Amino acid sequence: MSDSTSGRAAVAATVAAAVFAAGGPALAAPDGEAFYQPPAFAAGEHGDPIWSAPLTGVAALADAAVNERVLYRSESVHGEPIAVSGIIALPRTPAPGHPVVSWAHGTLGSADLCAPSRDTAESPAHPFNADPQPVLNALLRAGYAVVMTDYEGLGTPGPHPYLLGESEARGVLDIVRAARALHPELSARFATFGHSQGGQAALFAAHHAPTWTPELELVTAVATAPANNIAAGFQASLLAPVTNEGFAFHPLFVTGAVAADPGIDPRAIFTDRAYELYLRDTESRCRVGLSEPDSWGGIRGTEIVRPEALGGPDFAKLIARLTATQPALPIAAPVRVVQGADDPRVNPAGTAALVAQLRAINGPDRITEVTYEQSAPNPISPHFGVLHTDTDPLLAWLAERFDA
Repeated sequence: MSDSTSGRAAVAATVAAAVFAAGGPALAAPDGEAFYQPPAFAAGEHGDPIWSAPLTGVAALADAAVNERVLYRSESVHGEPIAVSGIIALPRTPAPGHPVVSWAHGTLGSADLCAPSRDTAESPAHPFNADPQPVLNALLRAGYAVVMTDYEGLGTPGPHPYLLGESEARGVLDIVRAARALHPELSARFATFGHSQGGQAALFAAHHAPTWTPELELVTAVATAPANNIAAGFQASLLAPVTNEGFAFHPLFVTGAVAADPGIDPRAIFTDRAYELYLRDTESRCRVGLSEPDSWGGIRGTEIVRPEALGGPDFAKLIARLTATQPALPIAAPVRVVQGADDPRVNPAGTAALVAQLRAINGPDRITEVTYEQSAPNPISPHFGVLHTDTDPLLAWLAERFDA
């Protein structure tokens, strides 16, 4: 970084810290990597914008009147102030009063380069960041403002607490607050909507919304192919004497569990080989890179966990944390769960079991289940195709809920 660039970043950080302390958005943001480095935290509330800047390039939504990259204040599950990054996209239809959809993205990894707001055409995560854009553009054309969190620690300092529901919820909810602080014309009525990891996050956000953002009105939650039954799937995979590119999720499971419970020691759980991969690749490769044969895609299930660890306290803590990722929760709004029967990533039977749990907790009338026997053709996987199969029904669902 040049001296002049460093100077601009320092000035912007000073301005932001002064304005942030007063509880308002900053007027300037530093360039480049410095955008993601927050100033010293002063008095403020979760959801306060720290700074924002115009967003261009492949991360910007084509049908938005305004694309912004934003850094906003949130709070870790341990009660510490943190900064989270994301994107705000405003529709071209006349304001004021645009309802808001808070989009929660699927698994990208834990490395900062994977974050949607950092996306470039060369990023390994770009196909996965680009795939939902047609659906998000359709929401913009329908008149919704779309806000998109990167989640805690994905793009910003610190590890990403993968599948840690409360952390995800805070990221999904606080960006709605940040968007309304920057654009007061936006409505207080909003929906959560996510896919895969984001489907799980959308449900957790809907659960926490009444207490975390009580001034906002949650209209509905939509979870498409939501991550579920993680603990059981993880344990079953450890019996597989074969390699599987899906083992790329295992270091992310552990990263999320350790974020929730720092008392978990990954060294006491992983074999020597798995621990080496965990240290080397988790914070430097996107999920697709973790699936490569020279990484977690090249290790057998039976080679991941030390046999003696299976009965140990660290493994027991890990399973407890993975069990807590199940998004079977009380939710005070209508919920729509969407699943493709041909999904190779999220087991349809697991989603059906999650729906049954949600209905038992919330009542059968509040939970709507939609299953597609065949998902739209998709260059990545039917797991992603279901998003596009469901676009028009999704828009109809949202219109009915927001018009009610």
